[in-house]
Amino acid sequence: MSIFKTKPIASLIAETEGKQGLKKALGAMDLTLLGIGAVIGTGIFVLTGVAAATYSGPALIISFILSGLACFFAALCYAEFASTVPVAGSAYTYSYAALGEIWAWIIGWDLILEYAVAISAVAIGWSGYAVTLLSSLGIDLPKAITAAPLDGGVVNLPAMIIIALICWLLISGIRQTSNLNGVIVAIKLIVIALFIVLAVWHVKPANWHPFMPFGFNGVVSGAAVIFFAYIGFDAVSTAAEETKNPQKNLPKGILYSLLICTALYIVVSGILTGVVKYSLFKHTAAPVAFALQQIGINWGSALVSVGAICGITSVLLVITYGQTRIFFAMARDGLIPKALGKVSEKHQTPVTSTLLVAVVTIITAGFLPIGIVAELANIGTLFAFVIVSIGIIVLRKRRPDLKRGFRTPLVPLVPILAVLSCGYLIIHLQTATLWRFVIWFIVGMIVYFFYGRRHSTLLRDTQSSSQEKA
Repeated sequence: MSIFKTKPIASLIAETEGKQGLKKALGAMDLTLLGIGAVIGTGIFVLTGVAAATYSGPALIISFILSGLACFFAALCYAEFASTVPVAGSAYTYSYAALGEIWAWIIGWDLILEYAVAISAVAIGWSGYAVTLLSSLGIDLPKAITAAPLDGGVVNLPAMIIIALICWLLISGIRQTSNLNGVIVAIKLIVIALFIVLAVWHVKPANWHPFMPFGFNGVVSGAAVIFFAYIGFDAVSTAAEETKNPQKNLPKGILYSLLICTALYIVVSGILTGVVKYSLFKHTAAPVAFALQQIGINWGSALVSVGAICGITSVLLVITYGQTRIFFAMARDGLIPKALGKVSEKHQTPVTSTLLVAVVTIITAGFLPIGIVAELANIGTLFAFVIVSIGIIVLRKRRPDLKRGFRTPLVPLVPILAVLSCGYLIIHLQTATLWRFVIWFIVGMIVYFFYGRRHSTLLRDTQSSSQEKA
């Protein structure tokens, strides 16, 4: 039964101190910008057009509201956990504290898939925007160095370079990373505000008819697809161990970033489908820039392309950060090799785990074309949200006395709503995505029982305690 044994919260917090702990340098504003940095990017600059043309039509607004509600319920649960267990690892650590080691492993393995695939995919997207922007400036890079072999090239060099730069920055320290992210977030928010100001006067209500061309099922399917646009707010919780006064600042960072991003998504999607007929977005991967081109504001379109590159850069920065912290937490618990939990004495950052993430994602982004990435990342996140929400109910029952900096309101109603809404979106994903997830899950179980369980520090400590008592 040791696989269901939970890790005491006191011991989790104790691990954050000393050489194995990370440097505390982030406040509520840093965390909010971290969340916005992760969320506002691919979703608003790419997926809005795909979802409008293929699934939702002008009812894209409702799709964003449905996804936002599912995220909001889950965010309330994340906020309680983050304030109660301010330790690196996000949903992985929360599951360890509330549900037991086996559930922690399942979530950790799930998050490895979610973040690793997303990092590679976002880097490839960044490469595409960067190559297009350079081309508009008269600098044409050969396809051999800007596309993977199966896409007609030899290697996607820009995608590899941006991941290498991001990982170098993460190794250099969280303060520097946060400062750069703040600048990038400011740029892309200015660009989005510019789009709103320029385009709102060109909205034609006739473009909103029919409002639901694919029916309500289309709206829900659209919500499941654009859920990728919200992936990232949970990355705020991976910064728990590097946050000053986490009991207050983490809930603020999680909830503020989600609310701001949801409002921006609703406004932008409403204007997009009002300016251009939804069906026209089927032929573009840059819907925001495309909309400005359609109304003759080409200079604005060029600025939006710059904003898109900034947006995707900050997404890449935050999800790479989140991946390295999850590896760090799992290594510290012994479930993956301990070397991955090594912390740099100079910068107090997890160097080995960052280098591993860099190597794996650089190879993937450079040589493989990534397909169906959004849905693979979506199912991983939705599953994590479900487990965290259940964990809140369990921990309230097991440890009602526990000091909580933030309390999820209306428990168990809010966690149950989070489980139901996320589950509803999962069943609207493609069958192929579900099968890929099942295969990854089976591989994870094999790794856990042949390596993770045998090297678990919790199991070792439990056995040592039993021997001492004997």
